[in-house]
Amino acid sequence: MTETEQWRGKKVLITGGTSGTGLETARRLLAGGAHVVVVGRDAHRGQAAVEELRTLAARTGGSAHLALGNCAQYDESARVVAEAVSELGALDVVISAGARGEGDPKPFADMTPEEIHRGLTTRFLARVHPVHAAIPHLRGREGASVVLLTTDAGRHATRGESIVGAYAASVIAFTKTLARELSRDRVRVNAVSMTLTSGTQSWETIFGQESYQKDLFAKALDRFPFGTAPSAGDVAQAVVFLASAGAAHVTGQTLSVNGGLSFGGW
Repeated sequence: MTETEQWRGKKVLITGGTSGTGLETARRLLAGGAHVVVVGRDAHRGQAAVEELRTLAARTGGSAHLALGNCAQYDESARVVAEAVSELGALDVVISAGARGEGDPKPFADMTPEEIHRGLTTRFLARVHPVHAAIPHLRGREGASVVLLTTDAGRHATRGESIVGAYAASVIAFTKTLARELSRDRVRVNAVSMTLTSGTQSWETIFGQESYQKDLFAKALDRFPFGTAPSAGDVAQAVVFLASAGAAHVTGQTLSVNGGLSFGGW
């Protein structure tokens, strides 16, 4: 069986799967014949994404479906997981890319209490809610795995990202502990940690208008030793690897895809 063929027939839920890294991941899995449910909040963008994915699925024997919901709300996470199980019959993999985190980077002293709270709901709860709802369906499935998306701000202190980094570090710690808890059920749990990444909504937001974060990140662009920032496709390749049988003995780990911008971390 080739690396691509291992996905044939696998049943995958991808939150935040209608754009950016989530959509790139769906494309790669469908190329291998997987059955995929992508979750998004925007009906227009979601329909455009799933139509493209269905064209790809028609050539590979897979299938693509859309579930609309805001995973920052637990009841909506539970509903989209239930819809995915109803559509696919089971779940083998959950990729929790979530939605773009709300609240632009800025000094902590300049943040409002509402911005701090929005960071919690969109950067942490939106990642862990669908995972919690999916656990009963993953237990007992051969090769079951979870991959969460987070950011290197949780590993390296970055000016203006105190809250972004705090919730990212929470996802990393969550990944380790949940991997330990689910090891007895043979469910692997890993994370991919991102930096500035082209081809994502975050990239468009950061560089689309003058702001504190544009000034902050424009300087970082010049520091990538490989000459460019990673793309959504680069990150998706790491996600697919961690979800695959090729990483059968990898769990509790966070893999940074950062183009050499930083090193170390935890």
